[in-house]
This record gives sequence, structure tokens and C-alpha cells, in this order.
Amino acid sequence: MGARVLLVLLAAALPGCGGDPQPEDVIRTWADTLRAGDVEGAADRFAVPSQVANGTAPERLTTRAAVESFNASLPCGARLQGTQDGEDGFVVATFVLTARRGGTGCGEGRGAVARVAIRVRDGKITDWVRVDDSPAAGPTVDT
Repeated sequence: MGARVLLVLLAAALPGCGGDPQPEDVIRTWADTLRAGDVEGAADRFAVPSQVANGTAPERLTTRAAVESFNASLPCGARLQGTQDGEDGFVVATFVLTARRGGTGCGEGRGAVARVAIRVRDGKITDWVRVDDSPAAGPTVDT
């Protein structure tokens, strides 16, 4: 078998190795990227369109610019502490808020816990909804 054929076969097999990224991996990468101050890289983790709600009414982000603007609007960075399965394909992520490069200042939020219900499809965040920060509130998400 020629080297070219072998390379084509190997390349075709690679996408099956490891499969799609797990939601926790996508969420962790998003948080780490944003915390480092890379708003464009964080926006890469979102689908267009996507839906977000950060203690507000849900907003549909229909352009890449809107996704970047949403990520830039988050004043804090975050370190993922863990996830738990929610309803309707959501994962509830628990974060500890941190300072972030380029952020508008996390202030008193630094060190606080924040919980976000996130839905990931095809390796991209399609829904990002801030939920009650109390673990006792459970992972229920209204959409």
C-alpha cells in the first residue's frame, strides 16, 4: 500500500478516535480561554446562533460579533469546578469566579460560585443560561 493511500486511510480514521468532545471539555476550554483574556477564542466555543441569559431574559446571538460581545461583557473569568447532568441535554457547570485578562473588573465577585446551565452540540455551546448559584436549587433549567 502506498504512503499516500495509508495517509488518507489514517486521516479518515482519526475523527472516530476519541469521538466528539465531551460537554465538560468544551466548557472547561471555553472558561480557560476566556479567563486568559482571549475573547475571540472563547467565542469560537459557541455556535452561531446560540442563546444566552446571564440573569436576564434569553437573548439569541445570531452573529459572530454578537457572540464575541457577549463573551466580552462577562467581567470575570471562571475556573470550572465540576458539572452535573441537567434536563433536556443541559449540563450544569459550577465555576469559581476569578479575575480575567481584559475584563472590566470582577470586583467582589472574585471567589464567588456561579452556576450556568450549558447545552453543547457538535462541540459548540448552543445555550448558556445562568442559574441559581445554590447547589440545593438543583439542575433544573427553564428554556
